[in-house]
Amino acid sequence: MVIDPIARQTDGESVRIARDVLSAGADGARVRLLDRPQEMSRAMAGIQSGRVVVVGDDRALLRAVRALHHRGELATHPLGFVPVGPPGSVTVASALGLPSDAVQASRTVLNGPTRPLDLLVDDAGGVVLGALGIPAVPRPRTASRRSWWRPSVAPEQWLRVEADGRVLADLDRPVREVSVSPADGRAAVVVRHGELDPAVTARAESVTVSGQSFRYRADTVTYGPAHCRTWQVRPGALRLTLPSV
Repeated sequence: MVIDPIARQTDGESVRIARDVLSAGADGARVRLLDRPQEMSRAMAGIQSGRVVVVGDDRALLRAVRALHHRGELATHPLGFVPVGPPGSVTVASALGLPSDAVQASRTVLNGPTRPLDLLVDDAGGVVLGALGIPAVPRPRTASRRSWWRPSVAPEQWLRVEADGRVLADLDRPVREVSVSPADGRAAVVVRHGELDPAVTARAESVTVSGQSFRYRADTVTYGPAHCRTWQVRPGALRLTLPSV
């Protein structure tokens, strides 16, 4: 059990509840209290086998997934997650269907099924659990895993968008919005030009965006600026304990 320090600072009571429920329900559970969020990578490196349970907000979960991905150990360590933090900091967990209550989330970790989830990984070492979007102007949503945000104001940008080599948008016409999300083993890609123009859609294993310097929003985090980025789908790469359907 790895407990993020921000969770202890923001909601110590929920952390205590999660720790008590998980420790009571899992014989031999070991607890690692991080002093700094940046220690997540080292904590993952110290785990030899078995399931990892992360207690914290979305960014703590993302740090754990990214650390295991970089070590090539996502298949070795199934993940359990107890979301702790203000509503705006656990939107990814909510979109995944995880309970917001510490007791229910901990019981899900103990009793829920482990399911494979697709990931997006990029050529800069990034990992995306859900949707990413360009431009990076978020409006939080929790309706589904595929998209929990939509831009409130979408400035036009000059971008080239390719899905498995097929050009969806080129530099001869401005782009208003691009979204990419893992869906059933492939990436669902949506490109929008003008407000009244129909969306251009595709499903692909690889998506490349290039051209004008751009920022993108992925799993509540803003990245960039970048001039080119390629995302690849990793089907079923993450095994996460989720509530029973």
